[in-house]
Amino acid sequence: MKRWLSKAETTLGNHSDRLNAINIFPVADGDTGTNLYLTARAAARAAAQAAHGTDAAGADPAPQTSQHSSPHSSRYAVAAPDPAQHDVGAVLAQAGQAAMEQARGNSGTLFAVFLCAAAEPLAGHTRISSPLLAAALNRAQLRAWSALSDPVPGTMLSVMEAAARAVAAVDSAHDGDDSNQTLGLALDAAVEAALAAVVHTEDQLAALHAAHVVDAGGVGMLLILDCLRSAVLGEELQSELLDGLHGYDVQDPHIHVGMPRDDGVELMCTISLSPLDAAMMRQRLDEMGDSVIMSQVGGAVDAAGNYRWRVHVHVLDAGPAVALIRSLGEPTDISVSELALPRDPDTEAAVTAAAVAPVLAAETRNPNGYAR
Repeated sequence: MKRWLSKAETTLGNHSDRLNAINIFPVADGDTGTNLYLTARAAARAAAQAAHGTDAAGADPAPQTSQHSSPHSSRYAVAAPDPAQHDVGAVLAQAGQAAMEQARGNSGTLFAVFLCAAAEPLAGHTRISSPLLAAALNRAQLRAWSALSDPVPGTMLSVMEAAARAVAAVDSAHDGDDSNQTLGLALDAAVEAALAAVVHTEDQLAALHAAHVVDAGGVGMLLILDCLRSAVLGEELQSELLDGLHGYDVQDPHIHVGMPRDDGVELMCTISLSPLDAAMMRQRLDEMGDSVIMSQVGGAVDAAGNYRWRVHVHVLDAGPAVALIRSLGEPTDISVSELALPRDPDTEAAVTAAAVAPVLAAETRNPNGYAR
């Protein structure tokens, strides 16, 4: 897990500019690459802390053939299980929770949801197998689809689903074989299916079809899956993987710059709510805006029966949404950002500060409006 998320952090950082360049859905704000990178960075740092000291030297074990490998599967030699290691589910769960707490934007939040859900079937295991990978990816894609109030095909959700289906097919064809050979086949299939899904996004969303580009979040998810394949198999990333994707060549322009400006703001926060209040909040936020994502942060329940939730929504005005959220609980980690910042860097900071100021002011008052 540590190797995977470290690779993902580096790779998304290297690709963030091109991902930003083609980011026009759901809004043309050109920040998908940045959001995925920052979210992956949070996950990678948490995974490194969780996995610290997993072997005597404090480093990851070198890839080697385990007892599950066949003589003909040298390409699929992966790290052998080590009872002294933290289980992969626990490491990924810690990484996912950190990612959820620090998630950026729509794409970053969905990636964090993906990580948290994928960790659940892996709990208690010290190595990944094809059956476990199939269970993890299926759980992750289902949770990501359900986190959004209005999920849309042709996005990173479709890429997650395609990868999960491909791994499930390999697992089924090999009768649940847990060898490294089958795991390698499953990882290859996941990336191949994810690539096909990315190419298909251009025909699934009218905005992408008109701009002749593929979905930025989908490409980011493809890169993340190739990082997983690379980390597990001990192979290099596939340098030609993105060749030919529309809008992704270095010389291609930043498509989002020429798109119509989107009004409104992106609001994110963390809050403790009962399941009933969470359902009520989701319904009310759906009425106020769009791109509503609500997902639990961890599975712990407090003494009042509340769970912690990460909330994401796009609204025209942050004020009413913040008032709604505060009427149901005490939010923390509130962030508000313009959906389409001015293209002039000199005014960007001023606009962001203007959007955040009312929210910060609200945080210093109680529900009756009196300063604390």
